[in-house]
Amino acid sequence: MRFSTLLSRLSGVTETTPRHLADDPEIQGAHALDQASAGQLSFLEPGNALAAALAASGASAVLIPAKGEEALILQQQASARGLAWVALADPRLGFAEALDALYPRAPKAAGIHASAVVDPSAVLAASAHIGAHVVIGADVQVAEHCTIHANATLYDDVVLGEGCEIHSGAVLHPGSRLGKGCVVHSNAVIGSEGFGFVPTASGWRKMPQTGQVVLEDEVEVGCGSTIDRPSVGETRIGAGTKIDNLVHIGHGVTTGRGCALAAQVGIAGGARLGNGVILAGQVGLANKAVMGDRSIASSKSGIHGEVAAGEVVSGYPAIPNRLWLRCSAVFNKLPELAKAVRQLDKASHP
Repeated sequence: MRFSTLLSRLSGVTETTPRHLADDPEIQGAHALDQASAGQLSFLEPGNALAAALAASGASAVLIPAKGEEALILQQQASARGLAWVALADPRLGFAEALDALYPRAPKAAGIHASAVVDPSAVLAASAHIGAHVVIGADVQVAEHCTIHANATLYDDVVLGEGCEIHSGAVLHPGSRLGKGCVVHSNAVIGSEGFGFVPTASGWRKMPQTGQVVLEDEVEVGCGSTIDRPSVGETRIGAGTKIDNLVHIGHGVTTGRGCALAAQVGIAGGARLGNGVILAGQVGLANKAVMGDRSIASSKSGIHGEVAAGEVVSGYPAIPNRLWLRCSAVFNKLPELAKAVRQLDKASHP
């Protein structure tokens, strides 16, 4: 597709948006700036050494920042090189939209594969796609335009909202409820039994897990992630929350809207997350820990209590990020400091 046509697909482009079509190149794909070649689109984000990165790129067209000290320089440099470009307030968002246009996904045809096993009591919308060897239990409800890929399993009493996509190998346990537009990636498990056992004199007594998991609209769950149901009540994931691969969410956890949980996050039972919380890779939340709205925990942080709204924490146990940075700056000096303390102690006690 021509660059000019591609621009018409980007929400951030208006009649007054700065641009240069050059020879209006044919855009056949997209790549990272340092790997792009002729016929490909790339993008720049605000940051250091933008001009050098643009000068070294082989892309035919670029999305560049509309603001910042280097914006005008980048526009001039791109034009001088004969590159097509457009200046956007959010080049990354524009690149995401461009990828949708350049690599459109073909919708799956409606229908049920002959090898699928569907309980007679299940209610499936006519527009749903049910792939090979899918198993669908009793009283399941699948709304319009859902796609269930091969080898997925839906236990009894699962409900999918409109436009959900369940990838190969995913498992949804009894009582799971998914809102509109949810995506569950391969080998993720929704609604598995929470880790509930009661200690007795003769050993561990299993606590029945009779609750359910609720994913609100537009929740996405990555490959191999697990979300447990509680003994009673529900585990609820707020609308628009995005969960990376290999994340574990324990029974009775609740999250607000628009949270982002990176790979290998572990959240123990009963923890609560507010709206817009970000947990970086390998963050751990203890039982009933609380993260306030828009709070952030950096990688490998351990949360044992409550983090206030808007606070950024780091370390184990987690402390305010600025304090953590100050502490980490002296970690490698601790042996010298310890030696100096011993010498002072020895000098004061001859």
